[in-house]
Amino acid sequence: QNLYSSMVIFCLIIGPVEQMLTIDNLTTVQEFILEGFPAVQHLGKPLFMVHLLLYLVSITGSIVIVTITWTDHCLQTPMYFFLSNYSFLESCFITTVIPKLLAIFLSGRQTISFAACLTQTFFFLFLGSTCFFLLAVMSLDRYVAICNPLHYHSIMNIKICFFLVLSCYVLGFMLIISLVLMVSQLSFCGFNVINHFFCDLGPLVHLSCSDTSSVESLSFLLSIVIILSSLIVTVISYFNIINTIVNLPLAKERWRAFSTCSSHLIVLFLTYGSVVFIYVKPKQTDRVDVNKEAALVNTVITPLLNPFIYTLRNKQVKKALRDTLYRMRYMKSSWNFR
Repeated sequence: QNLYSSMVIFCLIIGPVEQMLTIDNLTTVQEFILEGFPAVQHLGKPLFMVHLLLYLVSITGSIVIVTITWTDHCLQTPMYFFLSNYSFLESCFITTVIPKLLAIFLSGRQTISFAACLTQTFFFLFLGSTCFFLLAVMSLDRYVAICNPLHYHSIMNIKICFFLVLSCYVLGFMLIISLVLMVSQLSFCGFNVINHFFCDLGPLVHLSCSDTSSVESLSFLLSIVIILSSLIVTVISYFNIINTIVNLPLAKERWRAFSTCSSHLIVLFLTYGSVVFIYVKPKQTDRVDVNKEAALVNTVITPLLNPFIYTLRNKQVKKALRDTLYRMRYMKSSWNFR
């Protein structure tokens, strides 16, 4: 009788637990739906054409910068070595986001698998973090060039340049992989609509049905380390640069020194403006709706403007571009003559 009573109690306990586990398995999210921009979803094809054009122009601009800096001997200096790496990084960065956005506009396919969503989150944050570290390195490069010009080539030699770029990649990877691994351990059940046009960290964490406090704390800490630390390095570098430029005796020297930094300063202003607004906050679930518009600036508008800023405001790059186009026309005319 005791055995029968124990079996009855066991069945009464295990039955609901088994039912809960079954329900949990049925409601575990296998894919997400990217909401995108519902208010303008009916304009899918025109928006597809506009964003495709912007994407192609941005990628083409980055490819042009990388090509001319590696083929023109006059541009094979540390400054343009860092610039070409930054352009390559930026083209990879927007490629993690824009193709999926184009698919949403064109076909309306808004679903993305759990694995693909985590992969997109990782590469978006990894490449973005690496870009910030590289911007700080570019600021240090300008600091050494202007504040310590006599020792510039000995300090910024080829080995140091490669080491600095590699350090940016390694540091970005090591910081972001731990965060994404923590996100992968969260539970996602039931609601699976991401209020964004890509798998960004905040909207993704917002959908979790488990405790996200540790993920949000780590995310806030990494935002401080990545964004604000690189910003501090940049501000200190440019404070010393401006101080040096102001003390130059000739106006022509002051203008020449400032012109080498002006493009970089514009890019810094555009990049840090939207990103600090999005990521430097204690809770990633705050202001998700507003973040969409800021993220669109960061992933579409800024990468489109950067190649033009670096080429139109830099005489050496414009000269190298003209020389490259001249060589291409000369080779084409020679080939047609044959």
